[in-house]
Amino acid sequence: GGGPGFDVARTGHARVALIGFPSVGKSSLLSTLTDTSSEAAGYEFTTLTCIPGNLHYNDTKIQLLDLPGIIEGAASGRGRGKEVIAVARSADLVLMVLDAVQEENNQHRDILTRELETMGIRLNQHPPDLYFRKKNGGGIKFNATVPLTKLGDDPERVVNRILHEYRIHNAEVLMREDCSTDELIDVLEGNRRYVKCLYVYNKIDSLSIEEVDQLARQDHSLVISVHMALNLEELKRRMWEYLGLVRIYTKPKGKAPDLTEPVILSKGRGGLTVRNVCDGISRELLNVFNYALVWGRSARHNAMRVGLQHVLSDEDVITIVGKTVTQQRHDRDYSKRVEAHYKAMRQRNKNQKQSKK
Repeated sequence: GGGPGFDVARTGHARVALIGFPSVGKSSLLSTLTDTSSEAAGYEFTTLTCIPGNLHYNDTKIQLLDLPGIIEGAASGRGRGKEVIAVARSADLVLMVLDAVQEENNQHRDILTRELETMGIRLNQHPPDLYFRKKNGGGIKFNATVPLTKLGDDPERVVNRILHEYRIHNAEVLMREDCSTDELIDVLEGNRRYVKCLYVYNKIDSLSIEEVDQLARQDHSLVISVHMALNLEELKRRMWEYLGLVRIYTKPKGKAPDLTEPVILSKGRGGLTVRNVCDGISRELLNVFNYALVWGRSARHNAMRVGLQHVLSDEDVITIVGKTVTQQRHDRDYSKRVEAHYKAMRQRNKNQKQSKK
């Protein structure tokens, strides 16, 4: 049954879910990285609800969620597992916290990955480059732009069989990469969530240098010791890298840039374009946007003039230049915007008069 503590409001610029078996050090890690105290003890199942904390790093606020320890069979509902995994679906990054001492053959890592996959979460994968569209008639049209090696000797027959199992008899399928049957099913299901994952091996102070080295060399892996505060700065840096957060500093025309409060963008939440910066400051900016001037790594030269589709890099500086009144008057929706502005102003004045009474 449902219980308290799982419906946590999303705050900050990104959300990171800490997932792992009971007593691997998730609570201690949360307390060390953030200003939150999550109960930690030397026995299993200390955390029974979802505990949030905020990590302030590189001018951004990252929400960390300490989730109750997952046990095998979580996806089928054991140990509140379904609720835990549902929260993981809403995260921008999964930190899978593992006990380095018990992870000789990565058995816990494999179990957790399997549980998450059962609930439609794909770790460190990207959506297949596969075009699929249902049609009203015409049967199934299948094409591929690359050689297919994962669908047997007759890929078209395999694809037709899978589509028929889903009762799809009229559709268009175009594979732009070498897809497997599982990837095709993921596209047909349509509810898969692709999340980046960092495997964090805790308690390395109990291992030999050779064992630590072996774990550290694995893909998407990091070794730490919360107890001895080892490698925690590197953990923050890797989290930042995996979240793909970008800081954009604004510069009013003729003034110095404001380096105190950047606009934070991310690939996972919206995108990294000038349009996203305008959205982050004010929707009104898009209506009056003329062009932008950019300084930084994404610009070929200083004060490069760009449009809304320009992709920005971390720590770029931007000046947004609005249209002149004359230019705005030539806009098709100018009269509508003026009307809406005056309407809002009249409503505001009316509300002020009523509040005075």
